[in-house]
Amino acid sequence: MSAATDTDARATKYKRVLLKISGEALMGDQGYGLHPPTVERIAREVQSVHALGVEICMVIGGGNIFRGLQGSAQGMERTTADYMGMLATVMNALAMQSALEGLGVFTRVISAIPMDQVCEPYIRRRAVRHLEKKRVCIFAAGTGNPYFTTDTAATLRANEMSCQAIFKGTKVDGVYDKDPVKHADAVRYKEVSYDEVLQKHLGVMDASAIALARDNSLPIIVFSLDEPGGFRGILAGEGTYTKVGP
Repeated sequence: MSAATDTDARATKYKRVLLKISGEALMGDQGYGLHPPTVERIAREVQSVHALGVEICMVIGGGNIFRGLQGSAQGMERTTADYMGMLATVMNALAMQSALEGLGVFTRVISAIPMDQVCEPYIRRRAVRHLEKKRVCIFAAGTGNPYFTTDTAATLRANEMSCQAIFKGTKVDGVYDKDPVKHADAVRYKEVSYDEVLQKHLGVMDASAIALARDNSLPIIVFSLDEPGGFRGILAGEGTYTKVGP
């Protein structure tokens, strides 16, 4: 690592973080699938933080391709639908890997469901070693189990990797007391407790993910992925966000 990058890493509040984004974030203005310019824009955000010397994990949802709950609601067996959703997250992870490596950032896709031809199986110590070597690790296929969301997978992996925070990239710049798109008088929280999120059903992440973060005192930073430079700005102590914590 260069001396400049080492200085940058010391200047940032967090040294190892997990970025969680939804599959829908990769759609752009399309109604389905991947929008390559949007994938590249997000990859540039990740590259800018990586350049600070921060170690980065990622978890990407699969809702832009297939959402298990919707498949289940349409009569498909829930377990089968969830596995299909997990496979969608692998496709998104490979797309992000391609975009990041196009920018010169070494990246590993690590799947909870073994598929050796396209990505690595999840082995915790190996994943930690990749992070130490400044590779971006994209964790795909959720937890490898049905009935668990990618939010829960993100919290689980963040704990296993000893991340200092989860960064949840969304369409809005934090957590509000009601939907800011529908209500002009919605108020943004600067900080909110895990228990408040659960009690008020604030929709940051699902309940099991919030409970897992609470039990391990892992802060969740909710910010807008649409704001250019937002991810890097928050790590530098700037920008607009909500912190979910104790």
